[in-house]
Amino acid sequence: MAEKHQQVYPMPQAKHDEEAAMEQSKELRRKKRMKCLVYVVAFAVFQTGIILLFALTVMKIRTPKFRVRSATFETFDVVTTTPSFNIKMNAELGVKNTNFGHYKFDNSTITFFYKETPVGSAVVYKTRARARSTKKFNIVVDLISTNLPNTSNLGNDMSSGFLPLSSKSTLRGKVELFKWSCKINSSNLT
Repeated sequence: MAEKHQQVYPMPQAKHDEEAAMEQSKELRRKKRMKCLVYVVAFAVFQTGIILLFALTVMKIRTPKFRVRSATFETFDVVTTTPSFNIKMNAELGVKNTNFGHYKFDNSTITFFYKETPVGSAVVYKTRARARSTKKFNIVVDLISTNLPNTSNLGNDMSSGFLPLSSKSTLRGKVELFKWSCKINSSNLT
């Protein structure tokens, strides 16, 4: 009969093990969340670094360089008694585009000077310089000294065999990068 009146009580240790297991499970989930959060933050920092590097290198728009690369002369008529010249010059021009996008420029004029006095000009027709390349093209210019003032030292320069010429021009155009364009001007002063 003693067996009939005995009550069975749950073991307190089992309840303690269940609570410990729940605590351990919560701690494990918290660690997994923290690990996931660390990965997300690391990925965001990495992506920010990549975007910053891309913006500072690829997306930086630089002004293309427009230069007279070389010149040859077809006719070289020089009169030393009344200092004057009539020169037909073939000039090779170059537009060096260092951008990662095409540079499309409009029609322009390049003017050649003898000591700040214009002696000839030519038209530079609109075209495009490809990304990270140099667009080369030729022009023909007639250089004539009829507009020079009488006070110029043209006679001395011609007798010395040295004729100082310079050029000036401005190209207006756009750099197109990923279907996005930015207007810029490129100057030539040589």
